[in-house]
Amino acid sequence: MKIEQIYTGCLAQGAYYIESNGEVAIIDPLREVGPYIEKAKANNAKIKYIFETHFHADFVSGHVTLAKETGATIVYGPLANPSFEALIATDGQEFKLGDLTFVTLHTPGHTMESTTFLLKDAQGEDHAIFSGDTLFLGDVGRPDLAQKAAHMTQEDLAGTLFDSLRTKIMPLADSITVYPAHGAGSACGKNMMKETVDSLGNQKKMNYALRADMTKEEFIKEVTDGLMPPPKYFPLNVKMNKEGYEDFDKVLERGIKPLSPEAFEAAANETEAIVLDVRHQSDFVKGFVPRSIFIGLDGSFAPWVGALIADVKQPILLIAPKGREKEAITRLSRVGFDQTMGYLEGGFDAWKASGKEVDQIHSISAAEAIERVEKNNQAVFDVRNTPEYLSEHVLTAETAPLDALNDHLSSFPSEGDFLVHCAGGYRSVIASSILKSRGIHNLIDVAGGFKSLQESGAKTSEYVCPSTL
Repeated sequence: MKIEQIYTGCLAQGAYYIESNGEVAIIDPLREVGPYIEKAKANNAKIKYIFETHFHADFVSGHVTLAKETGATIVYGPLANPSFEALIATDGQEFKLGDLTFVTLHTPGHTMESTTFLLKDAQGEDHAIFSGDTLFLGDVGRPDLAQKAAHMTQEDLAGTLFDSLRTKIMPLADSITVYPAHGAGSACGKNMMKETVDSLGNQKKMNYALRADMTKEEFIKEVTDGLMPPPKYFPLNVKMNKEGYEDFDKVLERGIKPLSPEAFEAAANETEAIVLDVRHQSDFVKGFVPRSIFIGLDGSFAPWVGALIADVKQPILLIAPKGREKEAITRLSRVGFDQTMGYLEGGFDAWKASGKEVDQIHSISAAEAIERVEKNNQAVFDVRNTPEYLSEHVLTAETAPLDALNDHLSSFPSEGDFLVHCAGGYRSVIASSILKSRGIHNLIDVAGGFKSLQESGAKTSEYVCPSTL
Protein backbone atom coordinates (compact mmCIF):
# COMPACT_ATOMS: atom_id res chain seq x y z
CA MET A 1 0.00 0.00 0.00
CA LYS A 2 1.29 3.43 -0.97
CA ILE A 3 -0.33 6.67 0.17
CA GLU A 4 1.15 9.97 -0.96
CA GLN A 5 -0.15 13.40 -0.07
CA ILE A 6 0.58 15.88 -2.87
CA TYR A 7 0.33 19.25 -1.14
CA THR A 8 0.12 22.59 -2.95
CA GLY A 9 1.03 25.41 -0.60
CA CYS A 10 -0.41 28.30 -2.62
CA LEU A 11 -3.88 26.75 -2.38
CA ALA A 12 -3.24 24.99 0.94
CA GLN A 13 -4.65 21.94 -0.86
CA GLY A 14 -3.95 18.25 -0.48
CA ALA A 15 -4.49 15.77 -3.33
CA TYR A 16 -3.79 12.07 -2.76
CA TYR A 17 -2.19 9.22 -4.70
CA ILE A 18 -3.06 5.75 -3.35
CA GLU A 19 -1.65 2.60 -4.96
CA SER A 20 -2.08 -1.13 -4.34
CA ASN A 21 -1.12 -4.07 -6.59
CA GLY A 22 -0.80 -1.96 -9.71
CA GLU A 23 -4.06 -0.04 -9.22
CA VAL A 24 -4.24 3.66 -8.34
CA ALA A 25 -6.84 6.01 -6.91
CA ILE A 26 -6.44 9.78 -7.07
CA ILE A 27 -8.40 11.90 -4.61
CA ASP A 28 -9.22 15.55 -5.37
CA PRO A 29 -6.60 16.05 -8.13
CA LEU A 30 -5.37 19.45 -9.26
CA ARG A 31 -6.13 20.85 -12.73
CA GLU A 32 -2.83 19.81 -14.36
CA VAL A 33 -2.98 16.01 -14.35
CA GLY A 34 0.35 15.11 -15.96
CA PRO A 35 2.16 14.44 -12.67
CA TYR A 36 -0.43 11.84 -11.59
CA ILE A 37 -0.27 10.05 -14.93
CA GLU A 38 3.54 10.07 -14.94
CA LYS A 39 3.71 8.77 -11.37
CA ALA A 40 1.40 5.85 -12.16
CA LYS A 41 3.30 5.08 -15.36
CA ALA A 42 6.63 5.08 -13.51
CA ASN A 43 5.19 2.57 -11.04
CA ASN A 44 3.75 0.43 -13.85
CA ALA A 45 0.31 1.05 -12.39
CA LYS A 46 -3.08 2.06 -13.79
CA ILE A 47 -5.32 4.82 -12.45
CA LYS A 48 -8.64 3.11 -11.71
CA TYR A 49 -10.63 5.64 -9.66
CA ILE A 50 -10.80 9.41 -9.21
CA PHE A 51 -12.58 10.11 -5.93
CA GLU A 52 -14.04 13.59 -5.55
CA THR A 53 -14.99 14.50 -1.99
CA HIS A 54 -17.36 17.27 -3.16
CA PHE A 55 -17.72 20.03 -5.75
CA HIS A 56 -14.75 22.20 -4.84
CA ALA A 57 -15.19 25.97 -4.66
CA ASP A 58 -11.64 27.19 -4.17
CA PHE A 59 -9.93 25.39 -7.05
CA VAL A 60 -10.72 23.59 -10.30
CA SER A 61 -10.16 19.86 -9.92
CA GLY A 62 -8.47 17.77 -12.61
CA HIS A 63 -11.07 15.00 -12.51
CA VAL A 64 -12.58 15.57 -15.96
CA THR A 65 -9.27 15.64 -17.83
CA LEU A 66 -7.78 12.81 -15.79
CA ALA A 67 -10.75 10.55 -16.55
CA LYS A 68 -10.57 11.46 -20.24
CA GLU A 69 -6.86 10.65 -20.47
CA THR A 70 -6.81 7.46 -18.38
CA GLY A 71 -10.27 5.95 -18.61
CA ALA A 72 -10.55 6.05 -14.81
CA THR A 73 -13.98 6.28 -13.19
CA ILE A 74 -14.94 9.52 -11.45
CA VAL A 75 -16.68 8.75 -8.16
CA TYR A 76 -18.82 11.18 -6.15
CA GLY A 77 -20.90 10.54 -3.07
CA PRO A 78 -24.70 10.73 -2.79
CA LEU A 79 -26.59 13.81 -4.05
CA ALA A 80 -23.89 14.87 -6.51
CA ASN A 81 -25.29 15.89 -9.90
CA PRO A 82 -22.41 16.50 -12.35
CA SER A 83 -23.03 17.19 -16.03
CA PHE A 84 -20.44 14.61 -17.13
CA GLU A 85 -20.28 10.86 -16.74
CA ALA A 86 -19.54 9.81 -13.15
CA LEU A 87 -20.45 7.09 -10.69
CA ILE A 88 -22.67 8.47 -7.92
CA ALA A 89 -21.99 6.15 -5.01
CA THR A 90 -24.48 5.19 -2.34
CA ASP A 91 -23.70 5.62 1.34
CA GLY A 92 -21.59 2.65 2.41
CA GLN A 93 -20.73 1.52 -1.12
CA GLU A 94 -17.35 -0.19 -1.42
CA PHE A 95 -14.66 0.12 -4.10
CA LYS A 96 -11.79 -2.36 -4.45
CA LEU A 97 -8.31 -1.07 -5.25
CA GLY A 98 -5.80 -3.91 -5.34
CA ASP A 99 -5.78 -5.31 -1.78
CA LEU A 100 -7.48 -2.21 -0.40
CA THR A 101 -11.11 -1.17 -0.02
CA PHE A 102 -12.61 2.31 -0.07
CA VAL A 103 -15.94 2.80 1.71
CA THR A 104 -18.19 5.76 0.89
CA LEU A 105 -19.27 7.70 3.99
CA HIS A 106 -21.80 10.36 3.07
CA THR A 107 -20.96 13.34 5.32
CA PRO A 108 -23.10 16.31 4.22
CA GLY A 109 -22.81 19.71 5.87
CA HIS A 110 -20.00 21.58 4.15
CA THR A 111 -22.01 20.85 1.01
CA MET A 112 -24.81 18.36 0.67
CA GLU A 113 -22.84 16.00 -1.58
CA SER A 114 -19.75 16.10 0.69
CA THR A 115 -18.36 12.63 1.20
CA THR A 116 -15.56 11.10 3.26
CA PHE A 117 -13.76 8.06 1.84
CA LEU A 118 -12.73 5.46 4.44
CA LEU A 119 -9.74 3.33 3.46
CA LYS A 120 -9.51 -0.26 4.74
CA ASP A 121 -6.22 -2.16 4.52
CA ALA A 122 -5.60 -5.65 3.10
CA GLN A 123 -6.82 -7.19 6.37
CA GLY A 124 -10.06 -5.24 6.26
CA GLU A 125 -9.04 -2.92 9.13
CA ASP A 126 -9.89 0.78 9.05
CA HIS A 127 -6.69 2.63 8.13
CA ALA A 128 -7.46 6.23 7.12
CA ILE A 129 -10.12 8.69 6.08
CA PHE A 130 -9.90 11.16 3.22
CA SER A 131 -12.20 13.76 4.69
CA GLY A 132 -12.30 16.44 2.01
CA ASP A 133 -13.70 19.63 3.51
CA THR A 134 -15.85 17.80 6.06
CA LEU A 135 -13.08 17.54 8.65
CA PHE A 136 -9.92 19.63 8.68
CA LEU A 137 -7.16 19.52 11.26
CA GLY A 138 -8.35 21.85 14.00
CA ASP A 139 -11.52 22.85 12.20
CA VAL A 140 -14.35 21.76 9.90
CA GLY A 141 -15.51 22.99 6.51
CA ARG A 142 -17.48 26.22 6.43
CA PRO A 143 -21.23 25.57 6.06
CA ASP A 144 -22.16 28.55 3.92
CA LEU A 145 -21.02 27.58 0.42
CA ALA A 146 -24.00 25.49 -0.69
CA GLN A 147 -26.93 27.58 0.51
CA LYS A 148 -28.36 28.40 -2.90
CA ALA A 149 -28.01 24.87 -4.24
CA ALA A 150 -29.38 23.20 -1.15
CA HIS A 151 -32.02 25.82 -0.27
CA MET A 152 -30.70 25.72 3.27
CA THR A 153 -29.37 28.34 5.64
CA GLN A 154 -25.81 28.11 6.90
CA GLU A 155 -27.29 27.14 10.25
CA ASP A 156 -29.18 24.25 8.60
CA LEU A 157 -25.98 23.07 6.95
CA ALA A 158 -24.02 23.41 10.18
CA GLY A 159 -26.57 21.25 11.94
CA THR A 160 -26.27 18.65 9.19
CA LEU A 161 -22.49 18.73 9.53
CA PHE A 162 -22.81 18.16 13.29
CA ASP A 163 -24.81 14.99 12.62
CA SER A 164 -22.35 13.79 9.95
CA LEU A 165 -19.36 14.14 12.24
CA ARG A 166 -21.03 12.36 15.12
CA THR A 167 -22.59 9.50 13.21
CA LYS A 168 -19.94 8.82 10.56
CA ILE A 169 -16.52 10.04 11.73
CA MET A 170 -16.35 10.26 15.52
CA PRO A 171 -17.31 6.58 16.02
CA LEU A 172 -14.20 5.53 14.06
CA ALA A 173 -11.08 4.33 15.89
CA ASP A 174 -8.69 6.92 17.29
CA SER A 175 -5.79 5.21 15.51
CA ILE A 176 -6.89 5.97 11.97
CA THR A 177 -5.20 8.74 10.01
CA VAL A 178 -7.02 11.87 8.83
CA TYR A 179 -6.08 13.18 5.39
CA PRO A 180 -7.97 16.46 4.78
CA ALA A 181 -8.36 18.40 1.53
CA HIS A 182 -6.96 21.64 2.97
CA GLY A 183 -4.64 23.08 5.59
CA ALA A 184 -3.93 26.45 7.17
CA GLY A 185 -4.43 29.33 4.74
CA SER A 186 -7.46 27.97 2.92
CA ALA A 187 -10.63 30.07 2.82
CA CYS A 188 -12.70 26.87 3.23
CA GLY A 189 -12.25 26.97 7.01
CA LYS A 190 -11.34 29.40 9.80
CA ASN A 191 -8.63 28.13 12.14
CA MET A 192 -6.86 25.16 10.62
CA MET A 193 -3.66 23.69 12.07
CA LYS A 194 -0.40 24.06 10.18
CA GLU A 195 -0.01 20.25 10.09
CA THR A 196 -1.50 18.43 7.09
CA VAL A 197 -1.87 14.89 8.52
CA ASP A 198 -3.00 13.74 11.98
CA SER A 199 -4.62 10.88 13.86
CA LEU A 200 -8.36 10.99 14.47
CA GLY A 201 -7.68 10.46 18.17
CA ASN A 202 -5.64 13.64 18.38
CA GLN A 203 -8.30 15.55 16.49
CA LYS A 204 -10.89 14.40 19.01
CA LYS A 205 -8.70 16.06 21.65
CA MET A 206 -7.61 19.17 19.72
CA ASN A 207 -10.49 20.03 17.36
CA TYR A 208 -13.18 22.19 18.96
CA ALA A 209 -15.79 20.78 16.58
CA LEU A 210 -15.29 17.21 17.85
CA ARG A 211 -15.89 17.86 21.55
CA ALA A 212 -17.84 14.92 22.91
CA ASP A 213 -20.00 17.06 25.22
CA MET A 214 -20.89 19.63 22.57
CA THR A 215 -24.57 20.26 21.84
CA LYS A 216 -25.80 20.84 18.30
CA GLU A 217 -26.72 24.42 19.22
CA GLU A 218 -23.20 25.08 20.51
CA PHE A 219 -21.70 23.54 17.38
CA ILE A 220 -23.83 25.67 15.06
CA LYS A 221 -22.88 28.85 16.92
CA GLU A 222 -19.15 28.09 16.99
CA VAL A 223 -18.92 26.93 13.38
CA THR A 224 -20.82 29.90 11.95
CA ASP A 225 -19.37 32.57 14.24
CA GLY A 226 -16.90 34.90 12.55
CA LEU A 227 -17.28 33.55 9.01
CA MET A 228 -15.95 36.04 6.48
CA PRO A 229 -17.78 36.24 3.13
CA PRO A 230 -16.46 33.61 0.71
CA PRO A 231 -14.35 34.88 -2.22
CA LYS A 232 -16.42 35.88 -5.23
CA TYR A 233 -14.83 33.32 -7.54
CA PHE A 234 -16.00 30.34 -5.45
CA PRO A 235 -19.38 29.85 -7.22
CA LEU A 236 -17.67 30.00 -10.63
CA ASN A 237 -15.23 27.26 -9.64
CA VAL A 238 -18.12 25.10 -8.39
CA LYS A 239 -19.81 25.57 -11.76
CA MET A 240 -16.66 24.45 -13.62
CA ASN A 241 -16.24 21.43 -11.35
CA LYS A 242 -19.87 20.40 -11.89
CA GLU A 243 -20.14 21.08 -15.61
CA GLY A 244 -16.62 20.49 -16.93
CA TYR A 245 -13.99 22.75 -18.44
CA GLU A 246 -11.43 23.17 -21.20
CA ASP A 247 -8.37 20.89 -21.07
CA PHE A 248 -5.39 22.55 -19.42
CA ASP A 249 -3.18 21.86 -22.47
CA LYS A 250 -5.40 24.18 -24.54
CA VAL A 251 -5.34 26.84 -21.81
CA LEU A 252 -1.55 26.69 -21.75
CA GLU A 253 -1.26 26.78 -25.55
CA ARG A 254 -3.37 29.95 -25.70
CA GLY A 255 -1.58 31.65 -22.82
CA ILE A 256 2.04 30.86 -23.63
CA LYS A 257 2.03 33.32 -26.52
CA PRO A 258 4.95 35.81 -26.52
CA LEU A 259 4.00 39.38 -27.40
CA SER A 260 6.39 42.21 -28.26
CA PRO A 261 5.91 45.45 -26.29
CA GLU A 262 4.06 46.89 -29.31
CA ALA A 263 1.77 43.87 -29.67
CA PHE A 264 1.25 43.71 -25.91
CA GLU A 265 0.26 47.39 -25.76
CA ALA A 266 -2.09 46.99 -28.73
CA ALA A 267 -3.76 43.96 -27.14
CA ALA A 268 -4.19 45.84 -23.86
CA ASN A 269 -5.73 48.84 -25.64
CA GLU A 270 -7.97 46.88 -27.99
CA THR A 271 -9.40 44.40 -25.49
CA GLU A 272 -10.76 44.49 -21.95
CA ALA A 273 -7.86 42.39 -20.72
CA ILE A 274 -6.33 43.04 -17.30
CA VAL A 275 -2.56 43.48 -17.37
CA LEU A 276 -1.40 41.26 -14.50
CA ASP A 277 2.16 41.68 -13.23
CA VAL A 278 3.33 38.68 -11.19
CA ARG A 279 6.92 39.73 -10.39
CA HIS A 280 8.16 40.25 -6.83
CA GLN A 281 6.76 43.34 -5.12
CA SER A 282 10.26 44.85 -4.68
CA ASP A 283 10.66 44.80 -8.47
CA PHE A 284 7.15 46.04 -9.20
CA VAL A 285 7.39 49.19 -7.08
CA LYS A 286 10.50 50.31 -9.00
CA GLY A 287 8.68 50.33 -12.32
CA PHE A 288 5.66 48.81 -14.05
CA VAL A 289 3.34 49.15 -17.02
CA PRO A 290 0.81 51.90 -16.19
CA ARG A 291 -2.57 50.62 -14.90
CA SER A 292 -1.28 47.08 -14.50
CA ILE A 293 -2.29 45.11 -11.41
CA PHE A 294 0.29 43.45 -9.20
CA ILE A 295 -0.31 40.03 -7.64
CA GLY A 296 3.06 38.36 -7.11
CA LEU A 297 3.71 34.67 -7.71
CA ASP A 298 5.73 34.47 -4.50
CA GLY A 299 2.78 35.33 -2.27
CA SER A 300 -0.69 33.80 -1.93
CA PHE A 301 -1.07 34.22 -5.67
CA ALA A 302 -4.06 32.13 -6.76
CA PRO A 303 -6.38 33.01 -3.84
CA TRP A 304 -5.75 36.73 -4.32
CA VAL A 305 -6.34 36.48 -8.06
CA GLY A 306 -9.64 34.76 -7.31
CA ALA A 307 -10.66 37.25 -4.65
CA LEU A 308 -9.73 40.42 -6.53
CA ILE A 309 -10.27 39.65 -10.22
CA ALA A 310 -13.24 37.39 -9.37
CA ASP A 311 -14.55 36.76 -12.90
CA VAL A 312 -12.86 33.61 -14.23
CA LYS A 313 -13.76 34.65 -17.79
CA GLN A 314 -11.73 37.86 -17.53
CA PRO A 315 -9.03 38.04 -20.26
CA ILE A 316 -5.54 38.47 -18.83
CA LEU A 317 -2.27 39.73 -20.31
CA LEU A 318 0.70 38.57 -18.28
CA ILE A 319 3.97 40.17 -17.17
CA ALA A 320 6.14 37.56 -15.50
CA PRO A 321 9.75 36.95 -14.52
CA LYS A 322 11.64 35.22 -17.33
CA GLY A 323 11.05 31.48 -17.25
CA ARG A 324 8.00 31.66 -14.96
CA GLU A 325 5.33 32.36 -17.58
CA LYS A 326 4.13 28.74 -17.67
CA GLU A 327 4.01 28.61 -13.89
CA ALA A 328 1.81 31.72 -13.81
CA ILE A 329 -0.60 30.36 -16.44
CA THR A 330 -0.78 27.03 -14.60
CA ARG A 331 -1.51 28.61 -11.26
CA LEU A 332 -4.15 30.88 -12.78
CA SER A 333 -5.88 27.87 -14.30
CA ARG A 334 -5.98 26.09 -10.94
CA VAL A 335 -8.58 28.61 -9.81
CA GLY A 336 -10.40 28.73 -13.14
CA PHE A 337 -8.74 31.73 -14.81
CA ASP A 338 -8.25 30.22 -18.26
CA GLN A 339 -8.25 33.32 -20.44
CA THR A 340 -4.57 34.29 -20.40
CA MET A 341 -4.10 35.74 -23.88
CA GLY A 342 -0.30 36.04 -23.95
CA TYR A 343 2.67 37.43 -22.07
CA LEU A 344 5.10 40.31 -22.51
CA GLU A 345 8.15 38.85 -24.25
CA GLY A 346 11.30 39.94 -22.44
CA GLY A 347 9.22 41.01 -19.44
CA PHE A 348 9.15 44.51 -18.00
CA ASP A 349 12.77 45.13 -19.07
CA ALA A 350 11.66 44.87 -22.71
CA TRP A 351 8.83 47.33 -22.08
CA LYS A 352 11.19 49.80 -20.44
CA ALA A 353 13.80 49.41 -23.20
CA SER A 354 11.16 50.20 -25.83
CA GLY A 355 10.78 53.69 -24.37
CA LYS A 356 7.14 53.27 -23.45
CA GLU A 357 5.53 54.97 -20.46
CA VAL A 358 6.46 53.59 -17.05
CA ASP A 359 4.83 54.09 -13.64
CA GLN A 360 6.26 53.62 -10.13
CA ILE A 361 5.07 53.32 -6.53
CA HIS A 362 6.66 55.61 -3.99
CA SER A 363 7.86 53.33 -1.18
CA ILE A 364 9.42 54.44 2.09
CA SER A 365 10.88 52.77 5.17
CA ALA A 366 8.88 52.21 8.35
CA ALA A 367 11.07 54.71 10.19
CA GLU A 368 10.30 57.44 7.66
CA ALA A 369 6.61 56.53 7.77
CA ILE A 370 6.56 56.96 11.56
CA GLU A 371 8.26 60.35 11.22
CA ARG A 372 5.67 61.50 8.67
CA VAL A 373 2.82 60.42 10.95
CA GLU A 374 4.29 62.11 14.04
CA LYS A 375 5.35 65.36 12.34
CA ASN A 376 2.71 65.78 9.64
CA ASN A 377 -0.16 63.68 10.96
CA GLN A 378 -0.12 61.84 7.64
CA ALA A 379 -3.10 59.53 7.06
CA VAL A 380 -2.43 55.78 7.32
CA PHE A 381 -4.48 52.97 5.77
CA ASP A 382 -4.10 49.36 6.89
CA VAL A 383 -5.06 46.85 4.17
CA ARG A 384 -4.76 43.72 6.32
CA ASN A 385 -7.95 41.81 7.04
CA THR A 386 -10.32 42.89 9.80
CA PRO A 387 -9.23 40.35 12.46
CA GLU A 388 -5.58 41.37 11.94
CA TYR A 389 -6.49 45.04 12.31
CA LEU A 390 -8.62 44.49 15.41
CA SER A 391 -5.89 42.38 16.97
CA GLU A 392 -3.32 45.19 16.79
CA HIS A 393 -2.82 48.24 14.60
CA VAL A 394 -1.07 51.60 14.29
CA LEU A 395 -3.07 53.96 16.51
CA THR A 396 -3.93 56.46 13.77
CA ALA A 397 -4.51 53.89 11.00
CA GLU A 398 -7.85 53.40 9.31
CA THR A 399 -8.84 49.93 8.11
CA ALA A 400 -9.29 49.27 4.38
CA PRO A 401 -9.06 45.47 3.90
CA LEU A 402 -7.61 44.49 0.55
CA ASP A 403 -10.46 42.12 -0.33
CA ALA A 404 -12.96 44.97 0.23
CA LEU A 405 -10.81 47.82 -1.12
CA ASN A 406 -13.50 49.01 -3.54
CA ASP A 407 -15.79 49.72 -0.58
CA HIS A 408 -13.23 52.14 0.85
CA LEU A 409 -12.30 54.18 -2.23
CA SER A 410 -14.10 57.28 -0.95
CA SER A 411 -12.09 57.12 2.28
CA PHE A 412 -8.75 57.89 0.66
CA PRO A 413 -7.86 61.61 0.68
CA SER A 414 -7.96 63.32 -2.71
CA GLU A 415 -5.28 65.82 -1.67
CA GLY A 416 -2.05 65.19 0.18
CA ASP A 417 -0.14 61.95 0.37
CA PHE A 418 -1.33 59.03 2.47
CA LEU A 419 0.41 55.85 3.65
CA VAL A 420 -0.60 52.27 2.85
CA HIS A 421 0.67 49.20 4.69
CA CYS A 422 -0.14 45.52 5.24
CA ALA A 423 1.61 42.89 7.38
CA GLY A 424 4.85 42.46 5.45
CA GLY A 425 4.66 44.38 2.16
CA TYR A 426 2.91 42.04 -0.30
CA ARG A 427 -0.74 43.06 0.05
CA SER A 428 0.02 46.79 0.28
CA VAL A 429 1.66 46.69 -3.16
CA ILE A 430 -1.38 44.88 -4.54
CA ALA A 431 -3.60 47.56 -3.02
CA SER A 432 -1.36 50.36 -4.33
CA SER A 433 -1.48 48.96 -7.87
CA ILE A 434 -5.28 48.76 -7.73
CA LEU A 435 -5.61 52.31 -6.41
CA LYS A 436 -3.26 53.67 -9.08
CA SER A 437 -5.22 51.83 -11.78
CA ARG A 438 -8.27 53.76 -10.52
CA GLY A 439 -6.49 57.10 -10.77
CA ILE A 440 -5.48 57.44 -7.12
CA HIS A 441 -1.77 58.28 -7.21
CA ASN A 442 -1.14 60.21 -3.97
CA LEU A 443 -0.24 57.05 -2.03
CA ILE A 444 3.00 55.94 -0.40
CA ASP A 445 3.73 52.29 0.34
CA VAL A 446 5.35 51.38 3.66
CA ALA A 447 8.04 48.79 2.94
CA GLY A 448 7.99 45.84 5.32
CA GLY A 449 4.47 46.59 6.53
CA PHE A 450 3.19 46.37 10.10
CA LYS A 451 6.07 44.14 11.18
CA SER A 452 8.60 46.82 10.27
CA LEU A 453 6.45 49.56 11.80
CA GLN A 454 6.38 47.67 15.10
CA GLU A 455 10.11 47.04 15.02
CA SER A 456 10.70 50.74 14.32
CA GLY A 457 8.68 51.86 17.35
CA ALA A 458 5.30 52.82 15.90
CA LYS A 459 2.57 53.51 18.47
CA THR A 460 0.07 50.66 18.27
CA SER A 461 -3.12 49.56 19.97
CA GLU A 462 -2.97 47.05 22.79
CA TYR A 463 -2.68 43.50 21.48
CA VAL A 464 -5.84 41.37 21.56
CA CYS A 465 -5.61 37.68 20.72
CA PRO A 466 -7.66 37.12 17.52
CA SER A 467 -9.37 34.06 19.04
CA THR A 468 -10.97 36.25 21.73
CA LEU A 469 -12.41 38.84 19.36
